[in-house]
Amino acid sequence: MDAHRSGPTPAPPAARPQPRERGAGIPLGRIAGVPVNLAPSWLLLAALITLTYGQILTVRRELPLSTGFAIGFGFVVCLLISVLLHELGHAVTSRRSGIGVRGITLEMLGGYTEMEREAPRPGIELYISLAGPAVSLAIGLLAAAAALVLPPGGVAETFAFQLALSNIVVAVFNALPGLPLDGGRALQAVVWKLSGDANLGRRVAGWAGRVVAVATAATVLILFERGILAGYFGVIFTLLVAVTLWVGAGQAIRHGRVAASLPPFSARELARPVVAVSATTPLAEAARLAAMSEERQPVVAVVDGAGGLIGFVHGASARAVPAERRPWVPVGDVTRRIDPQHVLQGDLRGTDLLQAIRDDPAGDYLVVSGEDVHGVLRGADLVSLVEPRRPTARRKNT
Repeated sequence: MDAHRSGPTPAPPAARPQPRERGAGIPLGRIAGVPVNLAPSWLLLAALITLTYGQILTVRRELPLSTGFAIGFGFVVCLLISVLLHELGHAVTSRRSGIGVRGITLEMLGGYTEMEREAPRPGIELYISLAGPAVSLAIGLLAAAAALVLPPGGVAETFAFQLALSNIVVAVFNALPGLPLDGGRALQAVVWKLSGDANLGRRVAGWAGRVVAVATAATVLILFERGILAGYFGVIFTLLVAVTLWVGAGQAIRHGRVAASLPPFSARELARPVVAVSATTPLAEAARLAAMSEERQPVVAVVDGAGGLIGFVHGASARAVPAERRPWVPVGDVTRRIDPQHVLQGDLRGTDLLQAIRDDPAGDYLVVSGEDVHGVLRGADLVSLVEPRRPTARRKNT
């Protein structure tokens, strides 16, 4: 607990923040404590690749159709594992850098790793962003080595070659300097390092991502028009990738603009002090103690007999109690208990802080750093700081 703050003892372990699992997708389990989900869209891609690759093998190798499909499905599974390892590269380096990971989601066009907060320094951002392509390149080189030693012309050699080619293409394409690609995050880190402005880096990398999206679409159309690229499946898939890149780049640009307008305060700086009372304290007495406090706008916190924090007096519920009844109503009747989703780390700021309260922007959040309790952040306080800036930002963008 901070020496300059008065209040309850640190929250019990049950109130410590835990990673939130994403609701979307099919849960595949956990790897090193990280939840892994499979987006339903991936099943469509799996079916298309299985059918296409299986038919090609059947015709070229004169295999039974069922065998071709079985091999095609095996190739899809290997691709899925490759994408998972790519995302685990991001997750592991993120954790080693002190940034928690909420989960990994595997989608039709790849996957993404959701981290608890943004990188605090450009060097860490660069380290995390390049980890994924490095893993994909390593898998591709290993598969290429396997293809060289396997009997030429066989199914195993063809399978290894395709796996090597797909992973090397993923590594190279992801390294292109434009958001939302990993190379875009690396570019953002470089601009951040040179300018000292992370949001400028995000905007620059976002515009670069739009260039990459247009270049990708133009390249595939030129190759198709000249007959170098055959088959509609590859063309449609690549154009879909280009559209996804354009949308993601636009989101990055908007993110950079909004983040630049946010107040530079951390959760610890925005936290209100607490006045600790027991659950049996009359509401009127708790209000009197809060009014007598020398701290600014304190929040009444309810503690148990050992001094452990239970929850906070819910403002709306307390105001709903008639004034004549407040001397007789205990604060325990209008207390909202703390849950893991309402505990914030004190160093959260900017978009990380907004992201942390997105599920309940009007709620109360316990702000902690390790075993220290800094106070209570009221979501309404943060929203009131952000809202006045939005009209100005919109006028600048028109």
